[in-house]
Amino acid sequence: MKVPSTEAVSARGIASALTAFFLWGILPLYWKALGAYPSSLIIAHRTIWALVVLWSILLWQRKSRETLRYLTNPRIVIWHALSGLLLGGNWLLYVWSTLHDRIIEAALGYYLNPFFNMLFGYWLFAERQNRLQQISIGIALAGVAIQFRGSHGFPWIALALALSFSLYAVVRKRSPLGSLPGLGLETLLLSPLALGWLSISSPSLLQTLHTANGMTWLLMSTGIATAAPLLLFGHAARTISLTTLGVLQFLGPTLQFLIGWLMYRETMSLERTISFFLIWLAIALYGFSIRQRTPDLVSQ
Repeated sequence: MKVPSTEAVSARGIASALTAFFLWGILPLYWKALGAYPSSLIIAHRTIWALVVLWSILLWQRKSRETLRYLTNPRIVIWHALSGLLLGGNWLLYVWSTLHDRIIEAALGYYLNPFFNMLFGYWLFAERQNRLQQISIGIALAGVAIQFRGSHGFPWIALALALSFSLYAVVRKRSPLGSLPGLGLETLLLSPLALGWLSISSPSLLQTLHTANGMTWLLMSTGIATAAPLLLFGHAARTISLTTLGVLQFLGPTLQFLIGWLMYRETMSLERTISFFLIWLAIALYGFSIRQRTPDLVSQ
């Protein structure tokens, strides 16, 4: 049997990463298509259908029993209940911001996420940043500060999205589970809340399934929209360096930014323009700084 070359494996990894970040980048179009529903109902459906997709994959990989056994470990259950709440809150805020014409501000949050990760790494895990990374953090925070007097005032959506997703990463570091079983356990623990919400919402889960129209299929497809980019990202993280992955990740918020600005005509005030210029400058410094690391680092 022929073993794939390193170049072929790396190329597939890059393709997987680009596809994952592309799918995440165009998600605003998907959520806009579901704009007839409140964001809370969309997220409840997303949780349930992601649960169905992820546990189907775990069953196919014969890892479902192993994952369920972690429910007997109180420490793992507590950490994944907390990480699930952080992830669910992040999802809810992102969908809400999309449906309320705040796509550009949400994109800012995901631009800021790596810088928040570096701050938490420094504060909580004694990780050291080089001088360029410290400068990039300062420039990124300055870019946020400029938006305090922007068209929407304090950019709380961007900060809340960056903070919640960075805290999610912090909590996930406390668990030994990989990305697929970890997310499977998180959706399982969130499912009672989602089912409870769908039982009192209108339309309820049963009403939605009974209707079986185009919107029903869109709601059910939220599971695939959640799982597909995560699985592609997981493959990329195992096959390409952190350097490459760290640079490619900015494709997602860039697409979100362009969709909000060019397709939905969200305001690009002077404050926002200067802010994003500083953010992109910080990203350029960040990308240059991680190029100085060992190129063979592999994501966990």
